[in-house]
Amino acid sequence: MTKRITAKSGHAARRASGAARKSASGAAKKKAPPTIELRRMSHPNLVVENYEASVAHFRNLYAAELVLDLPKKDWHAYLMEIGGVIIEVFAPHDFFLHARHGPHFFGIEYEADMVQVRAAVAGHGVRIARDIDVALHTHPGDCFGVAFEFYRGSFYAKNTPHLTQQLKPPEYWLAEHPLGLAGLKSFTMAVTDLRAAAKFLKSFIGAEAIYEAERSKLKAQALGLRTADCEVELLAPTGPGPLQAELQRTGQGMRSLVFRVTNLKKAARYFKQRGVSVIDGTAPGSIAVPAEANLGLLFEFSE
Repeated sequence: MTKRITAKSGHAARRASGAARKSASGAAKKKAPPTIELRRMSHPNLVVENYEASVAHFRNLYAAELVLDLPKKDWHAYLMEIGGVIIEVFAPHDFFLHARHGPHFFGIEYEADMVQVRAAVAGHGVRIARDIDVALHTHPGDCFGVAFEFYRGSFYAKNTPHLTQQLKPPEYWLAEHPLGLAGLKSFTMAVTDLRAAAKFLKSFIGAEAIYEAERSKLKAQALGLRTADCEVELLAPTGPGPLQAELQRTGQGMRSLVFRVTNLKKAARYFKQRGVSVIDGTAPGSIAVPAEANLGLLFEFSE
């Protein structure tokens, strides 16, 4: 059962207001750190084992479009488009130091004002893992296993000069592509402490709680948050079960991407025709391409 979260009203609001007044003097002594005002979700960041194999896989299974190639000294990265969503893929030249975790979701990028970003990062005591001036990556160890990337520009502007191939119009992914894709609905994060993670995301990037739900198959509790134009579902184990085993194996962090589709049955047929047996997704009424059939990465689909 999913419980939607709405704004406080009436007596509850008055009680909250009273509590706020009582704590006003304390708040004045310790100023809250600034919050980043996100413009939009830019792209998730993935780590894969092999550049050529990953390009071939994403093209063959999802008809992904390679929109920018980014070879570097230590890795070969690229931007691809699936369903109107840009995804950055990193393939280290030497995978040895990544072998413990294998392919994984490294983080997610948002468009934001970099002056504000730097103030919020400093105010929250978050370390910077990589800084290239126009963008930076936070240290996953300070952000519940996620490297949040912030970028001052945009890859979604019309005729953006950053891309070697322009993005396809939404109508293509909705009507022409057989999966019927309609963007990224959300991503999921596995955490050990649901409330602590939510508190951090609310303060750091202005996340807003929108629902709570039980994920019984994972033996987990879920808390949905809205961040800019995307949602994140935090998942914490309620006891021994699949999610707890995941956390013990890989630690906290992003665990899946959830793409929106126009017709779930149509999507299931699409994958069956390509020899992929889908499994149940995280939320009821969703499906997923299992990680072992997707280079070690969990892609989910939901209406």
